[in-house]
Amino acid sequence: MNATLAEPQVISLGCRLNLAESERIRGILAGERDVVVVNSCAVTGEAVRQTRQAIRRARRAHPDARLLVTGCAAEIERAQIAAMPEVDGLVANSAKLDPRAWNTAPAARAETTLHTRAFVAVQNGCDHACTFCVIPQGRGPSRSLTIEQVLREVETHLAQNAAEVVLTGVDVTSWGTDLADRPLLGTLVLAILDRFPELRRLRMSSLDGVEIDPLLLELFASEPRLMPHLHLSLQHGHDLILKRMKRRHSRRDAVDLIANLRTRRRDLAVGADLIAGFPTESEEHHAANLSIVHELGIVHGHVFPYSPRPGTPAARMPQVAHGEIKRRAAELRTAVAASRNAWLAALVGKPLEILAESDGTGYSPEFARVQLPSSTPRGAIVTVTPGTVDKGLLQ
Repeated sequence: MNATLAEPQVISLGCRLNLAESERIRGILAGERDVVVVNSCAVTGEAVRQTRQAIRRARRAHPDARLLVTGCAAEIERAQIAAMPEVDGLVANSAKLDPRAWNTAPAARAETTLHTRAFVAVQNGCDHACTFCVIPQGRGPSRSLTIEQVLREVETHLAQNAAEVVLTGVDVTSWGTDLADRPLLGTLVLAILDRFPELRRLRMSSLDGVEIDPLLLELFASEPRLMPHLHLSLQHGHDLILKRMKRRHSRRDAVDLIANLRTRRRDLAVGADLIAGFPTESEEHHAANLSIVHELGIVHGHVFPYSPRPGTPAARMPQVAHGEIKRRAAELRTAVAASRNAWLAALVGKPLEILAESDGTGYSPEFARVQLPSSTPRGAIVTVTPGTVDKGLLQ
């Protein structure tokens, strides 16, 4: 006999926005029994494969549960996901935070947060048309929360003892473009910092560097509570490929941005999304992708082997051979790993303020992972001076 799930299980794939939304879904479904939700991703073909795999795994683990799927894969691959025998129903991406879509009444928020850091989705959707991307099809146009709505979300998380807040979205730097007075993202960040002096750490998720406004740039450079961790939606290091991707920045834009910030904030840690093997990518283009890892000092790298998505312009361009894509992705990951290892080694012997997780580790302001004493309570911020690095972990 299979045991009934006493509380809903929400499986989150993909981006930080999905993670934030999964927490909201879990709250909406609080009190429901024997329900499994897969909050899916469709950013690449591999992401869709992993979504299908997660659905099958969830059904094997909970054969009698009601299994519902939402998220981008459930929107973009709607017919295919709905046809899976494991799936009992789909919830539209645009409706997944509406309790009515789940046929349940709004649940009271939990008394304690489930994470040491709270993800606040300040924006959803995207108005851009990158040639490789299907996410606008799954998320729709850009929509922003108002400043007051964001402040209420942050206040709720602080009341639940969150030590760090992460602002997230599909295209975070487009926040405010759909609001009446078209405020810029820096205005929102400053409002949060001013309203909540007790907030110790504010972190930004992936940003489009060319759209960072002057106030946000100033806050990154000078505000100690805004974490020195800038993750760029970079995608590539060669201008021709960036043009064919229909990105809005050049390589020089990214280089100048990081150089400008590092003159004022030496501890800035840079992350970036990079795509390997984009259609028409030559060895010269790939070499530029590799070299920008070193030039920017990228230590948090998300490397994506290109996979064509039906209906996108890039899928109709001349494709790079699959084996070449895998090789180039591996070389990019090796370059990022070397940059990361050198960066971690440079942090040895330096006192770091670490936010403790539940697994005996924690993260520095720069998002370096650090081993902590087993007695460190979850959510505490403690000072640690690491003495060595072992397998990517400061100890």
